[in-house]
Amino acid sequence: MKIGVPTEVKNNESRVGLTPDSVKTLVEKGHEVKIQSNAGAAIGFSDSLYRKSGAIILQNAEEVFCAADLIIKVKEPVQEELKFLREDLTLFTYLHLAGNSAQAKKLLETGVTGIAYETVTASDGSLPLLAPMSAIAGQLSLVVGSYHLLKPNNGRGTLISKIDPRIVTVIGAGVAGKEAIAKAILNNAVVKIIDLDESVLDDLKKIYGNDNIEYILSTPDSIQDAISVSDLVIGSVYEVGKEAPKVIKKSMLHNMVEGSVMVDISIDQGGCFETSKPTNHDEPTFIYDGILHYCVTNMPGAVPLTASTALNKATLPFILEIAEKGVTKALNENKYLFDGLNMQDGKVIHPGVKESLDI
Repeated sequence: MKIGVPTEVKNNESRVGLTPDSVKTLVEKGHEVKIQSNAGAAIGFSDSLYRKSGAIILQNAEEVFCAADLIIKVKEPVQEELKFLREDLTLFTYLHLAGNSAQAKKLLETGVTGIAYETVTASDGSLPLLAPMSAIAGQLSLVVGSYHLLKPNNGRGTLISKIDPRIVTVIGAGVAGKEAIAKAILNNAVVKIIDLDESVLDDLKKIYGNDNIEYILSTPDSIQDAISVSDLVIGSVYEVGKEAPKVIKKSMLHNMVEGSVMVDISIDQGGCFETSKPTNHDEPTFIYDGILHYCVTNMPGAVPLTASTALNKATLPFILEIAEKGVTKALNENKYLFDGLNMQDGKVIHPGVKESLDI
């Protein structure tokens, strides 16, 4: 199979779809891998390194897209890339269609087959290709949240530490939420964990006990009570393929302390705060009603080397299966990979995405 890896063009996005090690594995299996020049240069993956791994280096994105049957990316195509997409091309990347309906409609018009990392499943119902980036985003949420709590950064002026224990609320105890919880506990925060699933809360209680941790069943009132006393609020709510539910309404911010920070990990899926809007690493925050919002749509892009390595460990087995069997056979024989099929022939395939987009 002819596989192409273009340079990512989203703001401050230095991750790369295939590492040199992944390229080597694919080439040794007889596949042809074409990498856009300098696609991995920002994280130390030089063109020379890719050539040694067996890749063919092409100079621009158009050449890569035109020469490939399968495109491996990290982030969803942006406007300038849409012209390169076509009906006989398969795109394997994060798509997050429900988070941007206008972009989704433009993608559909290209006729491209789109397989989304974030909806590929595993036998236990987990999301193996979303998990590594969710874990990174969960850990980063404490880092960026703490940083923006500093007074010079328009925050409240508090330090999450044992010196003066502060309150961190985490809404949604999935992969990202659990990482945020663990990091908050390590930083000696008073942690409020909110989730819809009581069994999830019970499991976490067995791990962490009751010292400085509160386990809260999610309701509008319980969320309001928690965020009104919190220094840092982390939203990590996810429904497979669907737009994230808005768990914090605009009116709830009135009772929060000015300078508190809200980090919306769910922003790729439209955000779980009603006041959220997408931001980027150049301008990561905005203030609404006195509350600082961090809503960067590619949080793991802040640690691109770590993120690229982690992502490749998860995606390579699926990429190999597609390359070895061909797209149609791979999708037909692997129901977990088929769950990743979001669009084909100008139609939305995934039921969750279809419901959110109302197409």
